[in-house]
Amino acid sequence: MPGFFITFEGGEGSGKTTQLKALLAHVRALHGDAIQTRDPGGTPIGNQVRELLLNRDNVRMSALAELFLYEASRAQLVQEVIHPGLAAGRIVLCDRFTDSTVAYQGYGRGLDLDLVERLNAVATGGLRPDLTFLLDIDPVVGLARAAERLAQPRQRRDRLEDEVLEFHQRVQAGYRALAAREPERVVILDATRGILELGARIRRDVESRLGAEQPGPAAESRVR
Repeated sequence: MPGFFITFEGGEGSGKTTQLKALLAHVRALHGDAIQTRDPGGTPIGNQVRELLLNRDNVRMSALAELFLYEASRAQLVQEVIHPGLAAGRIVLCDRFTDSTVAYQGYGRGLDLDLVERLNAVATGGLRPDLTFLLDIDPVVGLARAAERLAQPRQRRDRLEDEVLEFHQRVQAGYRALAAREPERVVILDATRGILELGARIRRDVESRLGAEQPGPAAESRVR
């Protein structure tokens, strides 16, 4: 798989989606067509699962059921979108991936981390991002940002945004633990910095990695 797989991670209000869209425009201008997708979602089946996961009416959903639904959506996304894109040599940008499940369902919900990692591996066939940007932000600040966004027309709160502050603090701790464990893959960025400053840093990192990438062997580090 000669393509390149980039993911964006972060808590609520971190600005990861904004930065992904900015990078998408840059990549398409310099490297041709690229794929933009999201997890959960990204496919017709995945989008239906996403509605179940984020619907505020589903307050009785168990942590384990939540985990399985994320993995179901992800398995479809990998099979239908990500794997074919990489196999065709394209750059794939994904809004969240397996790191979110470790942070939210593992650290946030308190599910067994080994179980989460095993299910991530099964759902993805061992696929891992080549590069991950973690937009790190204090949950108090991030939730306040999210609240501002929700004041805009046609914006709705979701089930995870309804969680208590302590939940989001555990999620942040999980993300930081992941970044510390895999510094060669996960680039942690201060999400309170300016949008343009962050975008420039992300572009530099991407161009540096793409310049160093050789066709073929990239897949060796992508699948573990």
